Amino acid sequence: MPKTSMAELIEGKLPHEVLGRLLARAPGGTGVIVGPALGEDACALDTRGEVLVASTDPITFTSENLGYYGVNINANDVATMGARPRWFLATLLLPAGFDGGKVSGMFDDLASACKRLKVSLVGGHTEVTPAVERPVMVGTMLGTVPRRRLVRPERVKEDDAILLTKRLAIEGTAIIARERRRRVARILGERGAARARSMLFHPGISVVPEAMAAVAAAPVHAMHDPTEGGFISGVRELSFVTGLGVEIFEEKIPMYSETREVCRDFGIDPLGLIASGSLLIVASPRSAKRIAVAILRRRIECVDVGRMTGKRCWLVRGGKRRPFPAAGVDEITRI
Repeated sequence: MPKTSMAELIEGKLPHEVLGRLLARAPGGTGVIVGPALGEDACALDTRGEVLVASTDPITFTSENLGYYGVNINANDVATMGARPRWFLATLLLPAGFDGGKVSGMFDDLASACKRLKVSLVGGHTEVTPAVERPVMVGTMLGTVPRRRLVRPERVKEDDAILLTKRLAIEGTAIIARERRRRVARILGERGAARARSMLFHPGISVVPEAMAAVAAAPVHAMHDPTEGGFISGVRELSFVTGLGVEIFEEKIPMYSETREVCRDFGIDPLGLIASGSLLIVASPRSAKRIAVAILRRRIECVDVGRMTGKRCWLVRGGKRRPFPAAGVDEITRI
């Protein structure tokens, strides 16, 4: 693969080869079990008893529901390592001249999101600065997990099952429905459009409940929440971090009718649409059955969509295999 220079960057995630070179410069340290690495959603630190797992992410693509996004996106990353989110720090940057009356609502949103996940807000920073043109939140989530339950992708083996929770693409569908209200109302009708907008909260973008159910039910080999770049990027990242290929059965990928109709009308691929709210879980076939039952008991959808294979990635439809699509810029950027 040819090297990509920093001058050639396009919108979206940094290319794997660029990010890999940058992360290789990061020094290690005492107590670091999992440090910065491609495909890893959080770090893991040994605290002599339990493992402390930490993740940080900024919310830059929207100024609405900043607290909700900040808490849940960071909590999801911690949960993918099997850790229960416990403490949250929030840095809120506001543009000069911002309406001070809206700040109270932002903190109410933040407090509500923390309460829902039983997370404590323990610190952060708030600043008005000309460095931003709209509100930006940078969140840091800390969680803990017993060492025996820490989810590490090196445990993944060939023929492990791949589970997917809920359906694709919850967040992308909700964003489109909120940003293109009139057109989506013409596509789905007023009631359908309202359902699509509400998907941001119901079923919502949190994967913490199913992640906690999974690690309590049986040994989990890997978990990953597909976000930007959708299911395609999520699967590709899972393949990259495990060093194995995948075989995904396209007919089994669950999707809401609202998502299918909206994507068809806008001419975008739902598999490449931002997909926060779904969780990929990898486990042995026997453990996967127990995990699926435990998640279904929580009234969360969970289906087997594929398996880990040798080195190549395949998409299977009607018994025929074709190369799995390459990861690219999120489909939502086309709208």
